[in-house]
Amino acid sequence: MSYKLIHGDCLEVMPTLESGSVDAVITDPPYGIDFENSGGMTLAGGWNQFEKYGWDKERPERKAFNEILRVSKNSIIWGGNYFTDYLPPTMQWLMWDKGQRNFSLADFEMAWSSQYRASRIFEYSRAAAMTDGKIHPTQKPIAVIKWCVEQIRPKPKTILDPFMGSGTTGVVCAQLGIDFIGIEINAEYFAIAQRRIEEATYQPSLFTPQPTQWEPVAMFGDD
Repeated sequence: MSYKLIHGDCLEVMPTLESGSVDAVITDPPYGIDFENSGGMTLAGGWNQFEKYGWDKERPERKAFNEILRVSKNSIIWGGNYFTDYLPPTMQWLMWDKGQRNFSLADFEMAWSSQYRASRIFEYSRAAAMTDGKIHPTQKPIAVIKWCVEQIRPKPKTILDPFMGSGTTGVVCAQLGIDFIGIEINAEYFAIAQRRIEEATYQPSLFTPQPTQWEPVAMFGDD
């Protein structure tokens, strides 16, 4: 297994990848809600007081989604309901039911999937989600990302996350023995993702093929 982390802009990195070169993309891009300035990132609104990095001021460009579809055989994009003008109609939507109704935040979250398969719902409570140790404002639980991997057919050998954030997709890949490529533009979150994924490679699950190999972190661009 190999893990390649790239500190850079996915709009610059993905064009360097060959078409169909990864089996799947599982990612959670910024939605462009701008919670920092809308009053959403408050304890009263259900958020912890995360550092303010401007992570959600704007949606990614359409080019990012075109590149995701070009380089991957299958794609799962969280927040897909925010990108319906970028993404084609699809048969499969994946939903994470948070098990609580009429909370200040959404009852569930939606992911667009490129697969021609039935839509599915995964029930996983907010309380359980917090046991991972939430570091990023929109960090998905490990259990939710594992469930996403299970939905992909055939089972992927390589997964790309072009909006890596705190690295949960990479952690899951390390646990399941799947090659991973992660791209993150923010230096602070990149360092967090590197630490979490590296720890996961040295604490694999019983089902992870051995040996696990950690590739050097790659840098991209001027940073």
